[in-house]
Order: sequence, then C-alpha cells, then structure tokens
Amino acid sequence: MSDRFELYLTCPKGLEGLLAEEARGLGLEDVREHTSAIRGDADMETAYRLCLWSRLANRVLLVLKRFNMRNADDLYDGVNAVDWQDHLESNGSLAVEFSGHGSGIDNTHFGALKVKDGIVDKLRNAAGERPSVDKLNPDLRVHLRLERGEAILSLDLSGHSLHQRGYRLQQGAAPLKENLAAAVLIRAGWPRIAAEGGALADPMCGVGTFLVEAAMIAADIAPNLKRERWGFTAWLGHVPALWRKLHDEALARAEAGLARPPLWIRGYEADPRLIQPGRNNVERAGLSDWVKIYQGEVGSFEPRPDQNQKGLVICNPPYGERLGDEASLLYLYQNLGERLRQACLNWEAAVFTGAPDLGKRMGIRSHKQYAFWNGALPCKLLLIKVQPDQFVTGERRQPERERGSDAAQPAVSQASEPARLSEGGQMFANRLLKNLKQLGKWAKRENVTCYRVYDADMPEYALAIDLYQDWVHVQEYAAPRSIDPEKAQARLFDALAAIPQALGVDQSRVVIKRRERQSGTRQYERQSSQGQFTEVSEGGVKLLVNLTDYLDTGLFLDHRPMRMRIQREAAGKRFLNLFCYTATASVHAAKGGARSTTSVDLSKTYLDWARRNLSLNGFSDKNRLEQGDVMAWLQNCREEYELIFIDPPTFSNSKRMEGVFDVQRDHVELLDLAVARLAPGGVLYFSNNFRKFQLDERLAERYAVEEISAQTLDPDFARNTKIHRAWRIQAR
Repeated sequence: MSDRFELYLTCPKGLEGLLAEEARGLGLEDVREHTSAIRGDADMETAYRLCLWSRLANRVLLVLKRFNMRNADDLYDGVNAVDWQDHLESNGSLAVEFSGHGSGIDNTHFGALKVKDGIVDKLRNAAGERPSVDKLNPDLRVHLRLERGEAILSLDLSGHSLHQRGYRLQQGAAPLKENLAAAVLIRAGWPRIAAEGGALADPMCGVGTFLVEAAMIAADIAPNLKRERWGFTAWLGHVPALWRKLHDEALARAEAGLARPPLWIRGYEADPRLIQPGRNNVERAGLSDWVKIYQGEVGSFEPRPDQNQKGLVICNPPYGERLGDEASLLYLYQNLGERLRQACLNWEAAVFTGAPDLGKRMGIRSHKQYAFWNGALPCKLLLIKVQPDQFVTGERRQPERERGSDAAQPAVSQASEPARLSEGGQMFANRLLKNLKQLGKWAKRENVTCYRVYDADMPEYALAIDLYQDWVHVQEYAAPRSIDPEKAQARLFDALAAIPQALGVDQSRVVIKRRERQSGTRQYERQSSQGQFTEVSEGGVKLLVNLTDYLDTGLFLDHRPMRMRIQREAAGKRFLNLFCYTATASVHAAKGGARSTTSVDLSKTYLDWARRNLSLNGFSDKNRLEQGDVMAWLQNCREEYELIFIDPPTFSNSKRMEGVFDVQRDHVELLDLAVARLAPGGVLYFSNNFRKFQLDERLAERYAVEEISAQTLDPDFARNTKIHRAWRIQAR
C-alpha cells in the first residue's frame, strides 16, 4: 500500500467549514469541502490523529479506490479487483455500507450486497473458507459511495460514528449529538475563553453534553481517547506501534490538562429526572472535578464563579414541536434574556435554537448568527455580548388588576420583571386592560370567575382569550393564507408577551392552542396528555376543566346563560342532556333540583369526565350517564322528559357511530325524535355553533319555536353574537 492516502471525513450538514479548519490543524492536506463531508490527503499518522482528535467528524474513511461504473457488473468488478488480502483474513468478518443511487443501483441493500459479493469472492480460499457478515462489530467496515456514476470505495477507520464518545449512555428526550455540541462551542469562542481561564454555564443543560464537551476542550482531552474498538483494530493494514505512540501522547496531554486547576463549568436543569443521568455522564467522562450539575429553573439562573470571573453562557433551549408550545417557549426565552441581563453582565452568550424568532424575544441583540442543522432541522446559533448597549429597550408597563372577585385574583409572578413590549404588544395590552376593566365589574357583580376577555377584537391579533379563575386559556385562530406566516407569528409573540402583564397572571398559567377547521377524526385528537384538571366554580356548582389536553376545555363559556336557565327551570323535572359532552348542564340541572338527569354522549372520555363533574358536587345518585349515538338512542328511548337540552356538534363521523352526523342536514330528524320524548308541557332547548346554520322553517309549522339567541349571551360574548344560536321549542 501507498504511504499517502485520500481521506474522506463525514460530518453533520453545516459543519464542513469548521471540520476543514480542524482537519488542517491535525495534518490533513489539500482539503476540499463537500456537502456533509470534506476530503484531503494524509499519511497513516494523520489518519489516526483525525480518528483520535476530531471533535467534529462522524467518520474517517480511507479511500481505497475510485472507479467509474455504469451498472451492477461494473460495481462487482471494481470491488473485486482490489487486493482484499491486504485488508482482511479469509475467515474474518465485514460489514458493508452503501450510499447513493444510479448506474442501475436503485436499492442500497442491493448495492451493499454486490460490494459484499465482490469482496467475499476475492477472499474465498481453496478450502472454501470465506469472510462472514457482522453488522455490529466486524473486523472491517467497508463503505461505498456512489456519486454521479463514480464509485468511491473506502475503509471506515472510525468504526462506530465518532460522535459516540462513550460517556453518554443516558440522554434526554431531544439530545444534541456530541460533535454538534462541540461545533457550537467552537463557534461560540469557547476555546479562546477557556484559554483565558473563563467560566462556562448552561442554564438548561439536560444530561450535560455541552458541559462535558466544553471540559474536554478546556482540559485538552482527545474526544475519543477512551474508545476501545476502532474500525482499524482488526484491519491488516493497521500499524499498532504508530497508533500506540499517538494514543500515549494523547493520554499524556489529558493527564497534564486534568492536573491543572479545573475551570468553573456548571450546568442547571429544571427536570429532576435528568440530574442523575447528567452527573453519571460527567463521571463516565472522568470530569467530576471539572463539571457540576445542579437542579435549577431558568427564572432563577445566576452563575457565581469564583473571583468575579466572566465567561460563556451556552444553552440549547427547546424549540417546540406541538401546537400550543408557543406560550411556554416565549416566556422561557424571555426569562433567559432577563437572567442574562440581570445576572450575566459582561459575559458572552451562545443560544443554539431551532426557533430563531423566539431568540429575538430575549431583549438582547445578537452580534453574530451562524446557520447549523440539527439532523433535518435548520437551526441558528445566536452569539451575544451581554452588555447594556446590546439590550433592546422598549416600553414597560405594570399591570393594572381589576378582576371579577377576590377568588379570581391570579397569582402574580414575582420571579421576573415585566417583558419589554413592542409597540404592537403595548397596543394589544392596552386593549386587554380596557376589556378587563369593563368586564371585571360585571364579573364581580355576577360572581362569574370564568369568562372571555378578548375575542379577536383587533383583526391583526386573531385570538380568543378566556380567564379560568387564575389561568388564561388562549386560542389562536389560524391565519388566512394571505397573511405572511412570519408576521402572524410575530404578532402572536407580541400578544403572548403582553398577556401576563395586562391580565396580571403568572407566565406559567398561560395555555395556548390553535383553533382551525377540523376534519375527519382530527376533531377528536388530544392536543397533549398532561391529564391536569382544574376545579372552577359557576352558579354554585363545581366543574372540572382541562386547559391543556383537548382543543376545548370541558366548559363552553358561551353557554353559561343557558346552563343558568336550565338550573332555574329544572326543579322537580326529569332532564335529558343530548350530546352532553362533560355534562355541565346536567350538573346545573341537578343543582336546580331536577328529579333526575340523563346524559347521552358517544365519547367514553367525556362521560368519564361527566361522572367526575357529577361526583364532585355529590350528584352521583339519580343522574344517569348513557354512552351511545344520540340518534340511535332516541329511536330506542321510550321515556318522557319535562326538560331537554341539545347542543350537537356541527359535524361528527366518529367510528363508534354509523354514518355521519351533519347538524344542518340532520337537525329536523333530531328535533322530531327529541320532541317525541317531551312530556306534556315540556320544553326543549336547542343550540349549535355552526355559523351558517338555518333552522328548517317547517319545524315552526309543527312546534312552538322561539329563537332566544340574544337571551343566551352574557356581556363577555356581546362582541361575538354569532358564537351560537339557540331556540326554545315546545310541542303544540
């Protein structure tokens, strides 16, 4: 074999320039960049050094041969022509990885099979002995990359990917790969800061990847020093003496680095479940004297190194993958920016994020930004000098607090200063304050603790905001396609920043969801799975709401007047609640003295919720819950009721029912079946929220029909009179 080789180093997308710079420093010559890779020329010593010392590469591939190929036969012949006896014993093991397509190879498994056949047939000896396949720990890893009709055949010197340092056996839900973490640290200037004796803190450290990588850089520890098995370990071209020399040199450098006084490197993590896994990772890396991990919230983050040291704050905040994450993430970034301004003055900061728009909400300008990829997700690294001239100034306003009653007063956070609001955010806050002042007087007078305080009053802020005692439930109406998504997102962030200040609530008690037209089974999907129920009060009853897990909360606030009407009229009557949802109307009927209540719904989840609502008020007896398709249930029902309430969905195609329910098409049949169950003199209340609904005129010929929509709207829905329509119906 030659003394010089072509090396091909792979890396995460976006790291090519950094890897090229690192590889040159480790001895690679004639370096050229490719997508997610670099290549260059080197001797064997440099190849070993790259395996041992590269903090950024995934793999170090030693190119054996390049050849043109037109078809699978060319692939087999090109591979078979290599002197494989120089690389692998006949009784050895191998694994083949194949990437690319074309030249008659459209399946990577087929391509790998042809490469394997070419190697095995070359090495089969006279006794018929041939290499076996071992995908986990082979003696030789072979890689073939097909690129525009050219086959690049290589040996994988690294074995398992170099990002797998061996210390991180436990990881969090969204781990950052070690080589990407190292790249972020290098871009953030950590090697320079560490050389100057600076400190490092990560306020959202997870299981400590940034911390360990930073300590290894500062202590001059080769990232793969502890790796025991390499891709070259059983390769016949391996030069053990040369490897031992380089490995011994790296050991000596690590010992010298660890003998120096350790730098101040600290991590803080809010999730207590990640603390011990993070500490275990630090211990496996041999860096317990350098790195410490504590439990702590971002809102109370304050690095305190010795002797007033300055340094680098680095973190990888969550990006948000679910609808509704915007509120918690916005406040997280705001808290981070506040802690940087208050506790890290004159430090440097590096925020690695997949949501750069949220980075703008920290209230500090970044002086540099770098593009990265975290897997398939585009990300930005925001570099910040935490100095007053970089702080974003803006209006700030302390919240006025005039709420419905003392019981509804929210807990105001004392942990953070009010966020700096943009001009649009301040305008939105002013509208919220105005609404709160007006509605608060009515709510206090009527003892209403859950009500709507804002409903798209300003078209550019298309939100519905409801107060549930000391919680705020925000629904974002999906913007029309004509609206620039970035502008819509910016306005949402403006509004979310204003809400805690204007309404006087803690940021942690703001929940956001996106409301858009639902189709198919999506109308039944859970939004989350927190299972957190909150008890609220209304008209002398207690009800359970869930603000996080479903699009609706379990309590339709616009039906409050209807529920109170039912409570006033229910005394001594048999009450039937169809499409009962969580049976809040049944609870009110029972509170009003109903002789019995029957509640029908198709959803077991909602009926379980209904059972809890009834039990919470001591109404478990004489209050029946029935699971079933309402139309089919009515056809089989023979009982009579003096009071019936029907609030059907606009559309339903649940797999538990036959066919599809459409309120416009099916309401006549529904009402005919329901009126047939009315006792003499009984009353049926019918309501729905389909904006285009038209009650069939023929119903008025058979029944006494009175529209009462205006009577079923309280002041908090006076701005949105189309929220629902309601009718009072009696048999003639």
